[in-house]
Amino acid sequence: MSEIPARAKEPTESTESEGPSADAPLGDAVWQSSPPGSIYDYVKVASFSIGPDGLVDQWSLRAEQLLGIRAEDAVGTDPIEAFIDPELRERGQRKMTEILDGREWTGVVPFRTPDEADGTDRQDTGRQPGEGRGRRGLAEVYVMPTRTEDGAKAAVCIVVDVRVLRSIETDLAASQAIFGQSPFGFLLIDPDLRVRRANQRFASIFGGSPDDHRGKGVHDYLPRAEADRVSATLRRVLETGDSITDMHVTGFVPGSEERRHWSVNLYRVHSGSGRPIGVAWLGTDITARRQAAREAANARRNLALLNEAGARIGNSLDLETTARELLDVVVPGFCDLATVDLYQGLLVGDQTPPGLADGSAELRRVAFSSAVSDAPFLGTGERVKLGAVHHYPFNSPCADALRTARPRAVPAEDGGLVQSTLAVPMVAHDTVVGLVQFARTKGSEPFGDRDRDLAVELAARAAVCIDNARLYRREHERALILQRSLLPPGDPEASGLDIACRYLPGNAATGRASEVGGDWFDVIELPGHRTALVVGDVMGRGLRAAVAMGELRTAVRTLAQLDLEPAEVLSQLDEIARGLGAPGGVQQATRAARRPREADLSEVYLATCVYAVYDSVTRRCTFANAGHLPPVLVEPGESALMLDVPPGLPLGVGGEPFEEVEVELPEGALLALYTDGLVESRDHPLDEGLQAFVGALTDPAQPLEDVCDQVLNTLDSHHGEDDIALLMARVQGLPSDSVGDWTLPREPRSVGRAREYARAQLLSWDMEPLVDTTELLVSELVTNALRYGEGEIRLRLLLDRTLVCEVWDSGLVQPRRRRARDTDEGGRGLQLVGLLSAAWGSRRTPRGKTVWFELPLPGADTQLTDPAEALLSLF
Repeated sequence: MSEIPARAKEPTESTESEGPSADAPLGDAVWQSSPPGSIYDYVKVASFSIGPDGLVDQWSLRAEQLLGIRAEDAVGTDPIEAFIDPELRERGQRKMTEILDGREWTGVVPFRTPDEADGTDRQDTGRQPGEGRGRRGLAEVYVMPTRTEDGAKAAVCIVVDVRVLRSIETDLAASQAIFGQSPFGFLLIDPDLRVRRANQRFASIFGGSPDDHRGKGVHDYLPRAEADRVSATLRRVLETGDSITDMHVTGFVPGSEERRHWSVNLYRVHSGSGRPIGVAWLGTDITARRQAAREAANARRNLALLNEAGARIGNSLDLETTARELLDVVVPGFCDLATVDLYQGLLVGDQTPPGLADGSAELRRVAFSSAVSDAPFLGTGERVKLGAVHHYPFNSPCADALRTARPRAVPAEDGGLVQSTLAVPMVAHDTVVGLVQFARTKGSEPFGDRDRDLAVELAARAAVCIDNARLYRREHERALILQRSLLPPGDPEASGLDIACRYLPGNAATGRASEVGGDWFDVIELPGHRTALVVGDVMGRGLRAAVAMGELRTAVRTLAQLDLEPAEVLSQLDEIARGLGAPGGVQQATRAARRPREADLSEVYLATCVYAVYDSVTRRCTFANAGHLPPVLVEPGESALMLDVPPGLPLGVGGEPFEEVEVELPEGALLALYTDGLVESRDHPLDEGLQAFVGALTDPAQPLEDVCDQVLNTLDSHHGEDDIALLMARVQGLPSDSVGDWTLPREPRSVGRAREYARAQLLSWDMEPLVDTTELLVSELVTNALRYGEGEIRLRLLLDRTLVCEVWDSGLVQPRRRRARDTDEGGRGLQLVGLLSAAWGSRRTPRGKTVWFELPLPGADTQLTDPAEALLSLF
């Protein structure tokens, strides 16, 4: 039998080559040692031979290691009898006979090792070979027929442990699953960073068959910079053994310009002995996932921008401020440059025509923002000029956007900074109010469809706020026109008083709706060179408050002409105020006056008011207050002080009488009436404001206009929170030589004396043109006092800006003018007074009544009526 050497490979530390490469030339592969961890270390192949007699004649060292039987114990034994269980020996003998007849055979053979394998001596136990309790197992046996030197039939047996084979089959199946069945791209990269093996999935993406990719490197698949980065990572994994998870790699698929993204996991691969043999690459295409993540991020960004826009745009009702708020939101979060243009007519208060604009109207640039320092807009080379008025050419994208109310892309200038621009019209309620241009510079991502939709939404939100601001401005201006029409025109004048006033409406920029306040002041001339000073404030804001203020002011003037006492004026005004907020108007006020305790305050407008009547002859002033702030008086050489006037209840509450306080005002004294907007704000309590106001009146000798300006500039009034009304008057009493005052007994001769007194007084005043008319009218009034009045008669002439004649008596019956018939002998006196005088009337006094008339002073603009003509006209 031929000698078959058994190959027993012992692990050694060798510095020889790690083994021949599969692609190496044949000459280089001869006589090279296989490195540790080769396939033979996994399989552990054992061999033995069987001679023609069926006995073992050679036993390898690997067979000793695999089966646990020494060669001296195995050689010369029948393998069937020695290693096979008794119940299987008969079948084994038949197989052995077939093998010795020259047939190859492969199969799984159960075996049992003798007792020596378990450390038991057979001679000590007395058992024959095959009778022990040795280890049992399965072996994969490959039997090859052969012949000895003399031609006798023999056999060589190759034995492998079945467990090792099954493990290798499992590993091969797993490898096949990865390389052949995995849905992920898989590469095995050798230490030279070359592809040793690729699976079908990888090949289906990059083309060709898996074998076509062998020997390629990462630079064959990725751009240079990306390939350098990935190569460095592969070397680090080879050197350190640290795995890499979810490394993002970007490249291009051959034949396509679409950028693709992969998520790659890298780990080092070892041989059975632990030697690194390469890096495993497991890649997943995440291009769709990256796109979805980008879209989700863009959606979150857009939602955040919309939320920010809702919070920041429209906080004021100013057009320019709203435009700037829009740009504060979009730059740089949405774009790099942006401008806002609004129609010029919109800014100057003209009505914007309904529907879509034609793009030909002028626009003004009201806002600009840039995240790029010192950059021209739209690459035109021209700097943005805020406030510039312009219009876009008819065929331009911007003009087209204005005409169609649809966004348009603006082509980028060659060589310019900007690469993408959107012109978006600002549309509110089907009306185009302006144009927004969003631009992105080179290096930023161009605008897409989602960006276009977001730009339209942002512009629409700003447009609604701008349109609201436009409507607010229009309504505010209308309210101011209404309010100012209800205030005294020009600079009011009064006898014996130097008057100065200020009225400041609430600021439109405060954003408190399109509402004005109900503050008002008035200066009303009364008979006898007296003056009524009024300052009031309707609680609340808006047109209704302004209208209520106008009604109260009209009512005050009407009541003042009745010459009622200040307390009586406020009482009547209180009844009127209780009906202003109700549908029934004055009728409601009348019913409320009858049931003051039952009046519903929610149906009325509450108001505060100070009403004062100043007599220039006596320099005495009578005050009545309805819940208003106290007047302030500054006497010459003294500090300012607040007058102690009982405040009373506001107008509209009802149920309580008002009190009067009479104060004598020194010559040159300064009187100030005001509303709470001057002294009260959110940051300062009322007491501090009042003290500050009193402290600001330090130099009352200044001109009144300067005093008003000083007060407004000194006080921290926070103008804009509320309206401010300020009325200041300096006392200048009527000189004594401008007053003629006589008492007449109740007798007929008093009529003649009255004419004489009047003539003499007028001549002393150089008022000769008024003598005849005055004598005639004085005679009529004194005659009426004698005929219809009671008690003594008092005649008084007052000279100031007009001539006033007053006739006093103790009678309470007021004179009534009537039209006399042709047959009547009397009844024409008051008609004559009405024809010759500029004004006449009658008022009650504490002890009777006063009938008066007023004549204009002679001058170039005055045309007096001839008494003779007036008398003829009565008959």
